[in-house]
Amino acid sequence: YPRQHTRETQLSKFNLTEVEAMLASYTKVLFIREPFQRLISTFMQGMGSSPSFSSFVQDVLDSGQQARVAWKPLTSLCQPCFVQYDYVVMFGFLRQELGHLLRQTGLPVDSLLPELSDTQVQWTYSWLSEQMFHELSLQQKKQLSHFYRWDLAAFPFFSSFLSD
Repeated sequence: YPRQHTRETQLSKFNLTEVEAMLASYTKVLFIREPFQRLISTFMQGMGSSPSFSSFVQDVLDSGQQARVAWKPLTSLCQPCFVQYDYVVMFGFLRQELGHLLRQTGLPVDSLLPELSDTQVQWTYSWLSEQMFHELSLQQKKQLSHFYRWDLAAFPFFSSFLSD
């Protein structure tokens, strides 16, 4: 796209005609992760200042519309109803999906794919999710489900604790 080298990086900085032309000229890939796993990862990386997962979740819930990007709902960040993504790659299936994506775009697969152990990652996050979900009050669980309701509706997170 002709204006690709401008300092503006957010679509909201462009007019509708420019946005449509820009989006039509790119292969659009969205990487997604189950919301509760995103919260766990953010907490484990120390991005919150809370001493416990439960208090971290409460901080997230209290932040509301001012939520940090690390835990903001994906639908508010990536606009999947507005942007027609060519590929949606889900965390936990990265090796399989990235291989397919690279083949479809004509890039060499073997030299670009890092070693990913999807099965081990899925098992670890399943175990962590179960442990940390039990730390939350019923009220926090309901509030989280509501906070991420659009992500849960937009993407196929089959085994999310938040969708129950």
